[in-house]
Amino acid sequence: MIIQPAKRTESVKEYYFSRKNREIASMNVLRKEAGLDPIINLGIGAPDGMPPKVAIDKLVSEAVKPGVHAYQSYMGIPELREAFASWYKRYYRVELDPSKEIQPLTGSKEGILLISLAFLNPGDKVLVPDPGYPTYSSSARIVEAEIVPYDLLEENGWQPDFDALERMDLDGVKLMWTNYPGMPTGGRATRELYKRLVDFGRKHKILIVNDNPYSFILNDDPLSILEVEGAKDCCLELNSLSKAHNMSGWRLGMLAGEAAMVSEVLKVKSQMDSGIFRPLQLAAVEALGCGEEWFSELNAEYRKRREAAGHIFDVLGVRYDKASAGLFVWGKVPEKIIAASGSDTAMTAGERLSEAILHEAGVFITPGYIFGHNGENYIRASLCAPVPKLEKAAELIKCHLEQIENQVLA
Repeated sequence: MIIQPAKRTESVKEYYFSRKNREIASMNVLRKEAGLDPIINLGIGAPDGMPPKVAIDKLVSEAVKPGVHAYQSYMGIPELREAFASWYKRYYRVELDPSKEIQPLTGSKEGILLISLAFLNPGDKVLVPDPGYPTYSSSARIVEAEIVPYDLLEENGWQPDFDALERMDLDGVKLMWTNYPGMPTGGRATRELYKRLVDFGRKHKILIVNDNPYSFILNDDPLSILEVEGAKDCCLELNSLSKAHNMSGWRLGMLAGEAAMVSEVLKVKSQMDSGIFRPLQLAAVEALGCGEEWFSELNAEYRKRREAAGHIFDVLGVRYDKASAGLFVWGKVPEKIIAASGSDTAMTAGERLSEAILHEAGVFITPGYIFGHNGENYIRASLCAPVPKLEKAAELIKCHLEQIENQVLA
């Protein structure tokens, strides 16, 4: 390399799934040569279903029109902002001004970094859930902020312990990330939880950012933190079409909140891209107009998948919540594996089990350590695979269970 990378990159690594998917691709080459089926990948949460047909039809019809292939407004077209506002009013009971309180994004993941760039200075502190989405921590590192983990524990329903938060040194804390239904845990939010978060943010002058892309998945009562009275004083919310509308590859999301804070994010975003392709935005409008029948059909399929994924954990003796929300099943590995991992500082219990399943059965299930210290004894299975593939994964694991147990208990 002719020059040295920026120092800020020293604190971040390549995204775990980027590295792991490359490893799995290499394994699949060898498996093909040996006449074996590809690895069944139950890692990342990328929906495999089709988007709403009305969205696809709109994209196709708009893309062939002249004059739609130029740069677009950094703020997004009015039709999309109005559709997001209507969506929030219909399903979350939240009133948003589409001209000032909504910012379309190329997915909510973009929003995590944009918010960090807009509001955090080097040395500012950020409350990050443990376990939680790794991008919260990596974005903080990139902007040279200080990460302050806060515990999410199974015995508390994966909700923050506010007494513990109040005992923490909150001096210099500027921002707090929250995410429900929780990724990776599947823990659910309540209105009381969101009220306590708003009270906490206002009391300590902390910006609460609620990352909300899973709110419709296996969840009959979608909630928004912005529904709480006074939330706009201290909260922003990210949302997305990726999960709720099977449109992860389309990269369409949004930020909502008080106008002045949204405008600060726009300052940064306008330096980094030149708007979202207009036909994509118009297709998103159609998707956002889908009625409750869309979510009913979506969740009927995910309930079947949750049950099938649960059978995988049953075979492994992994304890899990059979009524969890979101795109994943999250479970605690058996105590005998945790005990066997106690003296092994190189690999956590969840990773030991994940690696054994991958190499013995040809199934990839995510180890929980990548989501934080509190995830070390857990594993996570994605529901983004059809029921027959999940059933096949359970069969393979059952057939190789003795070899898996021998490897993790060695």
